[in-house]
Amino acid sequence: MKRYKFLGDYRLRFIFAKEVKKAVTWQKRLLVPIPVNAGTMATRGFNQVTGLLKGCSLVEALKTSQTVKDKRQSEKGRADRLRLIQPFELVEPQIERISGKDVTIIDDVYTTGTTIRHAASLLYQAGATSVIGITLAR
Repeated sequence: MKRYKFLGDYRLRFIFAKEVKKAVTWQKRLLVPIPVNAGTMATRGFNQVTGLLKGCSLVEALKTSQTVKDKRQSEKGRADRLRLIQPFELVEPQIERISGKDVTIIDDVYTTGTTIRHAASLLYQAGATSVIGITLAR
């Protein structure tokens, strides 16, 4: 994961994507990836989550509320992660696509579940009928 996500070995997505696609393509749910902020995108050059979902129909209904992170999630301890304030906002044009639908949030790593809980909270506010999360690793 370090090599893929932090060292930028984007080719590894092909290996990981097979497992992720297997877990999500049979479902009749909207797929909502966890976004990265602009600073991460500028530094890394890709969103590690959407890289796992090439060829899948995605609803990019979330965006980060901060442009640059003060510290990477991977550098935070459990207590800091659990205290994280809502890091996302809904993308206005996508809200109507969420209402009345079953949604699957896709993320790369599950540590405390805080990221998925924050994302789910907003998706429920947008009218999602149900929300589950799928991650590549734990």
